[in-house]
Amino acid sequence: MLGTRYIAHKLRFLQNLKLASKFNLILLFVFLVAILISGTSLSNLLQQRAQQEVTTKADVLLQTMSAVRSYTNENITPLLTSQLENSQNFIPETVAAFSAIEVFDKFRKNANYRDYVYREAALNPTNLRDRADRFETQLIEQFTKEPANTQKSGFRTFPGGEFFYIARRFTITDASCLRCHSTPDKAPKSQIAVYGSEHGFGWQLNKTVFAQIIYVPANRVFAAARQFWQLTMIMLFAISVAVMIVINLLLKRTIIKPIAQISQVAQAVSTGKTNADFEQRSNDEIGILAASFNRMKSSLEIAKTMLERRKNNS
Repeated sequence: MLGTRYIAHKLRFLQNLKLASKFNLILLFVFLVAILISGTSLSNLLQQRAQQEVTTKADVLLQTMSAVRSYTNENITPLLTSQLENSQNFIPETVAAFSAIEVFDKFRKNANYRDYVYREAALNPTNLRDRADRFETQLIEQFTKEPANTQKSGFRTFPGGEFFYIARRFTITDASCLRCHSTPDKAPKSQIAVYGSEHGFGWQLNKTVFAQIIYVPANRVFAAARQFWQLTMIMLFAISVAVMIVINLLLKRTIIKPIAQISQVAQAVSTGKTNADFEQRSNDEIGILAASFNRMKSSLEIAKTMLERRKNNS
């Protein structure tokens, strides 16, 4: 009942508004709906583009680190293998993971990439700095359970903010890699002297032992997208206001003002001022309306004259 009364009240309110006010309300509603739809669509588009940008950066960095690993395994390790066997000093440069991490640390000296992180997270690493945390452990376990799945990506929140990550499974496919990771007795003595014999062993061929992970800070990318969205929405709102003002001026000049003049003349004619004429300025609907009123006024004058003649003759 209250809802019906409220609707009836609003309808009466709209009926009592002048034509210009009704036009303004309609325009305002149309522009607000258009801005809302445009803003939502633009926001989704910018979010998708920002995520694509982050994904591209992470993928390029991950491929670069994979290239460093390959170069180390194919070009550096064979040159230093004999020294590794005969020396009491372990040569970390022979380890592909060490080379990739060191190269990435130098890469992070660039201020634009200071917050980027590269990880070779393992469940049982030789170097404990590479031990997987709980999140990374879950990723490795998922890779193990899903052999067909070689890559995962998504978002992860750190104390420093939200990061986008790409993780790729790493499976031992080269038997030579097991020389340092199968059993302690087969590993170089220099490796045992540096890292001990408790970690980094028991790896198996064709088994997922760790994951390569790139963490890319997403906050700055998405913040730039939000800033662009806000600027675009402000411009869109300003353009909408300007368009509304122009439309209002045109409506007043071409529709509201001529109708108001016709209304004034009609009111004057209704009070007996038959010398007032409806001015026809155009051939559109308003001009046709003015011409129709003029014909109606002429018909009324003729009818009035005929009535007066009959009255006088009688």
